[in-house]
Amino acid sequence: MPKLIVDGVGEFEVPAGKRLVNALVDECGVDQLHACGGVARCTTCRVEFVAGEPVEITKAEQEVLAAKGITAPAVRLSCQILCNHDMTIKATSRLAGTGRADAGRRPADGLEPQPVAWTQKQ
Repeated sequence: MPKLIVDGVGEFEVPAGKRLVNALVDECGVDQLHACGGVARCTTCRVEFVAGEPVEITKAEQEVLAAKGITAPAVRLSCQILCNHDMTIKATSRLAGTGRADAGRRPADGLEPQPVAWTQKQ
């Protein structure tokens, strides 16, 4: 099982292949935002990688980050990442303090939108 370290929260074993957004909520107890339901549209599920950033990125993630002008090198969308290796992150987009009623509808278990197309992170 991959190890997920969430800065200021703890260290957790997460199921291999699980979406990072769902692992943050289910295994780590983080109030991670995901307003669009995990379909790479809103960028509310952003995390910042400290270590273990995946080298692959979905085309959907790449396109929405570019469209929103998010250029920080280690900022990624947790809804578009699978837990396939050890990672250390900062959960920077959380429900607490936002005034929102909830974090968003639960993202599906599999990556969306379909079809998932991968590319190398630039």
